Amino acid sequence: MMPHDRIGQLAQQIGERLQNASQAPEDIQKGVQQVVRGAFDRLELVSREDFDILMDVLQRTRARVEALENQVAALEAALDNDEQDAAAAETTVSTVPVEADETLSDATPEATTRREGDDQ
Repeated sequence: MMPHDRIGQLAQQIGERLQNASQAPEDIQKGVQQVVRGAFDRLELVSREDFDILMDVLQRTRARVEALENQVAALEAALDNDEQDAAAAETTVSTVPVEADETLSDATPEATTRREGDDQ
């Protein structure tokens, strides 16, 4: 049932009750109907059908937002894991011993000193 039909029924019921008034019931009914419609218009009411449609849209939007939040959280976690892996790899690289030059590794400290002294 449309809201205007309900308003019409309300105005009709009020008009029927006021039949004994000094004005014609039709005039009273029209006046009451105008007053009630004006009041409902100021309240900015929506129909149940419009409300249900908006609720469906809201629920779909809410589900989409939650899905996007989960996706962002997964991406942030993956980014954090990548940063941690990179930091761990950097730490591993810095702790690996650097291989010495073969000619220097065979030489004793005295031989290394003599070689440096021979150049002078």
